[in-house]
Amino acid sequence: MIDLLIRHALVIDGTGMPGYKANVGLVGDRIAVIGHIEEPADRVIDGEGLVLAPGFIDPHSHADVILCLPSERRMQLMKGKIVQGITTAIIGNCGLGVAPHTAEAEPVLRAVVSWMTPEPMPWPWRRFGEYLDWLEADGLPLNVGALVPHGPVRISVMGLRKGSPTGTELRRMRALVREAMEAGALGLSSGLIYPPGMYSTTDELIALARVVARYDGLYTSHIRGSSETLIPAVRELIEIGRRAGVRVHHSHNEAVGSSHWVKIDRVLEMEERAHRDGTRITFDMFPYTAAATMMIALYPPWSLEGGVGKLIERLAHPKTRARIGREIERRSPSWPPWKERGWPHNLVRAVGWENIFIGWVPRRKNKCYEGLSLTELARRTGKSPFEAISDLIIEEEGRVSMLIFGVSGERHQLDYLTRYAQHPLGAFCTDAEDYGRGCPHPAAYGAFPRILSRFVRQRRDLSLEEAIRKMTTYPAQIFGLRDRGIIRPGASADLVLFDPRRIRDRATFQKPRQLAQGIAYVIINGRVVVERGRFRGGSVGRLLRRGAH
Repeated sequence: MIDLLIRHALVIDGTGMPGYKANVGLVGDRIAVIGHIEEPADRVIDGEGLVLAPGFIDPHSHADVILCLPSERRMQLMKGKIVQGITTAIIGNCGLGVAPHTAEAEPVLRAVVSWMTPEPMPWPWRRFGEYLDWLEADGLPLNVGALVPHGPVRISVMGLRKGSPTGTELRRMRALVREAMEAGALGLSSGLIYPPGMYSTTDELIALARVVARYDGLYTSHIRGSSETLIPAVRELIEIGRRAGVRVHHSHNEAVGSSHWVKIDRVLEMEERAHRDGTRITFDMFPYTAAATMMIALYPPWSLEGGVGKLIERLAHPKTRARIGREIERRSPSWPPWKERGWPHNLVRAVGWENIFIGWVPRRKNKCYEGLSLTELARRTGKSPFEAISDLIIEEEGRVSMLIFGVSGERHQLDYLTRYAQHPLGAFCTDAEDYGRGCPHPAAYGAFPRILSRFVRQRRDLSLEEAIRKMTTYPAQIFGLRDRGIIRPGASADLVLFDPRRIRDRATFQKPRQLAQGIAYVIINGRVVVERGRFRGGSVGRLLRRGAH
């Protein structure tokens, strides 16, 4: 007996092969049969005129804390992801996350990730495996795989101290990574423009990546620089892959600032050459010319040593504040970044104050600033952009997010993004979440439909089959997700049924919470969570541990 039968859809199976018309029958959480099906079914969905694809896999999610919220709240905040067809998300990216940690490290780590924390909640875990167990036990709205983030590992051993670890400290960090891999982590991530990742040397990262390599895991990185130091930052990623013998993944491949867009072709050539020479390297990209992150990323590394609290102390000291302001306004990035006064990625120099916007602030009195550029903030407050945002950082205790424009192209211009999208080493991602406040990045509601409408239907930069491969089978291979991202008998029943003529993103930077259009059904582990375009939800997801799914 078939539990769910999808009839007459155009099946695009995720392999990149041409689509074909077929019926697909599900039994439980698996695809049971494809083709002519005579067995009776409990439920039938008519797929005439629609495309049936594997559920989309988002390789770059920051839902680490969202997934720990009460069921209804997390369902609400993940709705935009699921309605756009995402059935699996990878968390723990950019070296940011909530495990592992010690009791002493917890308040430090909470401050680091406060911008991605929708509301206060207890953290009843210490070890990475305990965090995974907690997620698994509480139910998930979609499938989740997790990277162990470098940030919590380093904070647990060294706090937010600059400098290289001692031999003992490095052994402790390696032990934490090993423990996480044994617990089911898919790999290790780093965020090298954020504290504490910005203080690590290449040798430290190689030592940790070698642990991951023993498990055939993946090392992913938000590299040290995407503007002046883009080329040496990519070179460092390739070196880590080569020397550690680990698979490496360049998170949200991008060039920030118009003077650096010309470097995109060179970066892709470097990664192609490394791939040909035996370094297993891949990347992902988001289909927008703006990125979202924490506002403290504007500040030089030395000013962030010791955490956000220390930054606020330094901004409150007139002479130190003046020095920070001069460096932001005038200082060119330098390499190597871990040397004294090293700073590989000055965002203000890359894009200018006018292209940096406030995404979210906690205090009600400052909500009027959400959505403003820092140039507009300065005009409203009668201060310079540096003084205005620094005062806001102090008042909000560092809990301010931002949107940065000028990433891999002008607004609404897709030519540079197309180079990433078409490249054989590239997959697609969102790198965005809705934390239930302020102005989220529209990718949280529309990244994957945007690919299918802009790059496939309108521009014809990619075939539909190739675009879907980059959303499904390919990221599943990169992250080692068995039986996900493909339509074949025995595979997990994660599916998306959509109208290829109507699918599109509706979310904008002005109205970011508009749901995508054209997706009729989303099925996760055989359970319907979007029906006729309406979100039903449910705790139907699975935790995807390395080697165990």
